Amino acid sequence: MSLDAALQTFLVESRELLEQMEYDLLQLESAPDDGELLNALFRSVHTVKGAAGIFGLQPIVDFTHVVENLLDQLRQRKLDLDADLAALLLQCRDYILELVELCPTSLDDLNEAQQAAGARLLDALEDYLPEGGGETMPVAATERTEVESFGGGPVDSDTWHISLRFSREVLQHGMDPLGFIRYLGKLGELVHVEPVADALPVPADYDPEACYLGFEIAFRGDVDKKTIEDVFEFVRDDCELRILPPRSQLSEYMRLISELPEDEARLGELLVACGALTPNELERGLKLQQSAQADNKSKLGKLLVEQGAVQPELVEAALHKQRKNRESRSLASQYIRVRADKLDSLINLVGELVIASAAAELIASASGDTATLESVAELSRLVEEIRDSSLQLRMVPIGETFQRFTRVVRDTAAELGKDIELQISGADTELDKTVVEKISDPLTHLVRNAVDHGIEPVEVRVARGKPSRGLVQLNAYHDSGSIVIEVSDDGGGLDRDKIFAKAVERGLVRPDQELSTQEIFNLIFEPGFSTAPQVTNLSGRGVGMDVVRRSIEALRGTVDLESTPGKGSVFRIRLPLTLAIIDGFLIRSGNEDFVVPLESVVECIELSGDLRTQALERNYINLRGEVLPFVRLREHFRIEGPVGRRENMVVVQYAGQKAGLLVDELLGEHQTVIKPLGTLFRHINGISGATILGNGRVALILDIPNLMQRLQQEGGGRVAA
Repeated sequence: MSLDAALQTFLVESRELLEQMEYDLLQLESAPDDGELLNALFRSVHTVKGAAGIFGLQPIVDFTHVVENLLDQLRQRKLDLDADLAALLLQCRDYILELVELCPTSLDDLNEAQQAAGARLLDALEDYLPEGGGETMPVAATERTEVESFGGGPVDSDTWHISLRFSREVLQHGMDPLGFIRYLGKLGELVHVEPVADALPVPADYDPEACYLGFEIAFRGDVDKKTIEDVFEFVRDDCELRILPPRSQLSEYMRLISELPEDEARLGELLVACGALTPNELERGLKLQQSAQADNKSKLGKLLVEQGAVQPELVEAALHKQRKNRESRSLASQYIRVRADKLDSLINLVGELVIASAAAELIASASGDTATLESVAELSRLVEEIRDSSLQLRMVPIGETFQRFTRVVRDTAAELGKDIELQISGADTELDKTVVEKISDPLTHLVRNAVDHGIEPVEVRVARGKPSRGLVQLNAYHDSGSIVIEVSDDGGGLDRDKIFAKAVERGLVRPDQELSTQEIFNLIFEPGFSTAPQVTNLSGRGVGMDVVRRSIEALRGTVDLESTPGKGSVFRIRLPLTLAIIDGFLIRSGNEDFVVPLESVVECIELSGDLRTQALERNYINLRGEVLPFVRLREHFRIEGPVGRRENMVVVQYAGQKAGLLVDELLGEHQTVIKPLGTLFRHINGISGATILGNGRVALILDIPNLMQRLQQEGGGRVAA
């Protein structure tokens, strides 16, 4: 792995670890005694520190070292986590992330503000640490338990002995074992490197992507054990590392031999070859080990139980946890990292393949050849499967985006002096990665708005008979081929009269104008609109809700709201699942082709007899006792061309409401590759994009939500429910 590629991996994984650190800290606030969370928190910081040390990123190492010491005090129950300490650790997490983002070019040139921020945080951390900075033994040393001693005295060697066994999957994870050994050589002298290939299978069973190597290394250098550990920190999940310092006890080497998987005699030869042991020391050590094992044949768990140190249930629990960790590592090895631009390129190519497949289908239909038609049909089926599989690659759970708002709610509520809880549901709901990235900012506005405007101060809530703790909820679910995201609160709701008065003041409506409650509520989406009495750090400038609406409409989505005075509000965002390829229904009006998203289509009917008469007289028909408003596409888009001999109605549905599209021809289902419209056509009402048909013609993709909104406006809000 090149240094640049390794550094990029460090940056990506550090961001993920720091996100996990933030999540664990927020969880610990409600469960401060959770040992698992404390250990996970420590591991996140420790891993970032170790990886930063590999690349010589000293500012990160120095700062995280102090944070690590404090977290170790928490792990040892020498400190209690309270709200102030949690807030401090969250600030430390933000500062570490800031340092990571500066890597590697700007890290050694911090400006005065950055240096001052770091110094302020270090001073605050020192207040919690005992005198001397709370230095602790290296993790490997503190976690090792001595259970037996074979004696034998120190060996006559002035070198470190390092025993490495790499996992089978290390190469598949993009790691080069020799790269770490070469880096170790830069810290001192590699006196002897002895490869261990005993695990190499017979040629028939050999997997070229697996690593079967281990190494026994004699190393000389003016370093400590922690420095050597840090060399391999980046690959610790994919290797077993054992380190013996110079002049270690002979018993330590015997323990090493007993712990490694290879044959004892073979390992003894390797240690002699490395210069770690002399032949006499090896022979003496093996005899001492055999003697000790004759006196004590039980394993660690059995020994501890017999001595009354632990209960049998605890030993079983520890073994269960070990098995669980192994299963977790095995599961993690099933995933690989893929650059986002590579996925985007794949989706684009699949889109072109869909267009080419449609062209082949048209040619096959024109030829009338049965064999060709069957072959093309099979090709179309495979292309459809490839399309679905490719789109699934970009589908990610929205839960990670939701979890970020735990911090937003916490910090905003603290700034406002409110007590607010965030509840998350539907975190496993998946949608396109591109949509997830672009929905984050609108959601931030809505969540902060719920905390600032929605939830009342504690004293007001108590006076109204509500719980003192406010509730903000994030929910996501699928509905009719779309994803719905709800941001709700149990606050005071919207004040209809206050909104209307502000709209009159700003000249948005006339004082005598009659508006429905929903229309008044929708005024909050107007640019610059705000009912906040004064400008604060959070609100009052009138830039927020209009940005929310524009951002969501740019994703071909809609946003609406419901509000009940005294009970709260719900903002509901409805978005397409993907922005790349959809199943469509092809229709024609005059000389123009259109595509309707297939998930919006309910049914198609032919207009004849009484229905045709109704359609000629008014803009709605009686469909089986249901009033169905409709849009004449020919008139709506001013289309020229011959009128068809018969007209058809495509019944569409969106957000529980139905409407009709009056067209000339129904051309059937069509896989649709969405192409963005140019700047000139981007704001045409009723059109969300375009696609290229197999015959080379361009078809416009209808924006069903927009068309139904126009129907509501023109028909006084009458749309079939």
